[in-house]
Amino acid sequence: MPSDTQSSARTAKIYQPTKNAMQSGKAKTRKWLLEFDRVSARTIDPIMGYTTSSDTQTQVVLSFDSKEDAVAYAEREGISYRVLTVNKPKRRQMSYTDNFKYDRPQPWTH
Repeated sequence: MPSDTQSSARTAKIYQPTKNAMQSGKAKTRKWLLEFDRVSARTIDPIMGYTTSSDTQTQVVLSFDSKEDAVAYAEREGISYRVLTVNKPKRRQMSYTDNFKYDRPQPWTH
């Protein structure tokens, strides 16, 4: 269990993940994540060349159903946090047949 001085020094970010480039749907983008910030820098292992860190909290990613749940958890546990918001693009609602209308607002380009 971390001491009160250590837990108050921890900071985290709360965000909603963006859609992966390999995804066509919106799976795993509706949850809110709480991810701890790095406290110590990564170092390079001299023998193997791997990057390593003694900070294991960066491996912890907590998932919540809403932003309010994530914020409530951070406040209850005394974690300093920041909420990151992303402007999601709005999709145009257009049917396939609208591409072939005679009174199309934009002329064909080819």
